[in-house]
Amino acid sequence: MSRVATGIEELDRMLNGGFVRGDAVLVAGSSGTGKTTLGLQYLVNGIAKGESGIYLSFEVLPDQLYRDAKNFGWDLRKMEEENKLRVLCTSPNLFVENSGTEVLLERAIAEVNPRRIVVDSISHISMYVEDDDLRKELYRTLMFFKTKRLSSLLLWEAPQFTKESIAISDAGMSFLADTVVLMKFVEIDSTIRQAIVILKMRGSKHEKHLREYEITSNGIVMKETFGQLEGIMTGSPTRAPSDKFLELFAKAGKS
Repeated sequence: MSRVATGIEELDRMLNGGFVRGDAVLVAGSSGTGKTTLGLQYLVNGIAKGESGIYLSFEVLPDQLYRDAKNFGWDLRKMEEENKLRVLCTSPNLFVENSGTEVLLERAIAEVNPRRIVVDSISHISMYVEDDDLRKELYRTLMFFKTKRLSSLLLWEAPQFTKESIAISDAGMSFLADTVVLMKFVEIDSTIRQAIVILKMRGSKHEKHLREYEITSNGIVMKETFGQLEGIMTGSPTRAPSDKFLELFAKAGKS
C-alpha cells in the first residue's frame, strides 16, 4: 500500500508509515492547536521528497502565511518560484459555486502538477451552505481531488471535546473522510498540553494511543503517550488505579 509520509517521524509511525496515498484526511482541532502548522509541514516535507503541493486558504492571506512559515524556516515564496508550490487564497462562496473547485485549481494543477493539497479550512464553507449541502459539497470536492490523484488534508475547526459532546462536527464530516486526526488541548496538573490521536484510518492499521506533541521552531515534534492517564478526551484526566498505586507506593517509601 503506497504511503504519503508527513515527514514527522513519530506521527508517521502512528500512521503505520504515513497516510494512504490518495486518501482524504480530516484534521480537526480547536483554534491554536497547530492544524495550519501541520498542513504546512505536510506540504514542505512532501516538496523535499519531490512531491509538489497546493495550499488553499479561506482564512489566512498569503503574506501572513509566508511570514508564519518563515518562522519555521520554510520559504514558501521560493518554493512557488521553483513551481513546487502554489498558495491560493479565495472566498468559500466562490469555491462552492458550480465547478468552482475545478476553476480555482485548474491553473495551479497545470503549473505545478501537485501530489498533495491542504484546504484551510473547510469550516468556512459551512458559513455559506446548510449541513446537508455541505456534505454534498465536500463529497464533490473529495471526488475531484481523488480523480486528480491528490492526497488531501482538510482542516476543520472543531470544538474541544467535553463529557457531553465528543462529535468531530455537527455536519458529519468525519463520515466522508478516509482518515480522521484530532488535535486538542488538555489540562494535566494545572498545565495546558497538546494531544493528537488517530480516530479513524480506513484500510490500515494505526496507533490508537493519544500522543503529546509540541509546536517548536522547527514545526510539530511528537512526544510520548500520556501513560496511565485516563479521561483525557473528555477533559477530565485521572490516573489509572495501577498508576495511583505506584505513586502511593513511592511516597510511602520516602516516608
